[in-house]
Amino acid sequence: MSEKKFRSGFVAILGRPNVGKSSIMNRIVGEKVAIVSNHPQTTRNKLLGVATGPDWQIVFVDTPGLHKPRTKLGEYMMKSASDAREGVDAVLAVVDGQRIGGGDRAVLSDIQSMNCPRFLAVNKIDIVPPEKLMPQLAELNEFHFDQIFSVSARTGENIDLLTQKLIEAMPEGPKYFPDDMITDQPERVMCAEIIREKALNNLRDEIPHGVGVEMLQIKKLSDNLTEIHANVYCEKESHKSIIIGKQGAMLGRIGSQARVDIERLLGTKVMLKLWVKVRLDWRNRAGDLRTLGYED
Repeated sequence: MSEKKFRSGFVAILGRPNVGKSSIMNRIVGEKVAIVSNHPQTTRNKLLGVATGPDWQIVFVDTPGLHKPRTKLGEYMMKSASDAREGVDAVLAVVDGQRIGGGDRAVLSDIQSMNCPRFLAVNKIDIVPPEKLMPQLAELNEFHFDQIFSVSARTGENIDLLTQKLIEAMPEGPKYFPDDMITDQPERVMCAEIIREKALNNLRDEIPHGVGVEMLQIKKLSDNLTEIHANVYCEKESHKSIIIGKQGAMLGRIGSQARVDIERLLGTKVMLKLWVKVRLDWRNRAGDLRTLGYED
């Protein structure tokens, strides 16, 4: 009997901000490799999430949500999303089943030119009534996709079916990453992203886009203790006081929540020290973008 062939390849995940691209990738990979929040443009860098089975491996290229950039950071994010299209074996477009608007249709139309298998995931069906979902699904027939899936990244509904179809679309190929590797991001970047996620999830709507995290130090003090120092940057003095909170309560909450996830990531206890700094208009300053990891 011939040995079963190994399938592997790269899948770009594209879509508008806040439709659940990172959540779907995290669900398929089986671990949290990309931060998530209710705020648009949570993902700022292109990153890889690796899902591996007995005879297959899919390397997902998660991208920032496609939007019209208003800052140099936004331009960098859109370049990351554009670069992700190159050399992939399939594309997974994602839309939010609660509302499929003109911006989504523009993205779906643009994807039609990609010369590879194309799949569409209509996400968040766990919170969309069928009578609202069905007319929107019917409208998507104007676009050509190899298959359209109604899914819920939160509950996992139809994610296994989507995963199987992506596996079948992969060509024969090598195992690009070891079985236990789920992302290409170094621990330093992952820790910074975890801190930023907790800030996003705790702060007022007007602040999160101006938050960046700079890792100052990750020092392993023993086999079971790691010390981490990081700066949390914002763009206004008024935002600094909000991030710190009354008697340091908000910063303490952000740090406590981040510590839990970082300890899970590193497998050690963590002593986390955070400082809040103001960098005016850092999203438009090339030097600041490089410092915070957003420029090549």
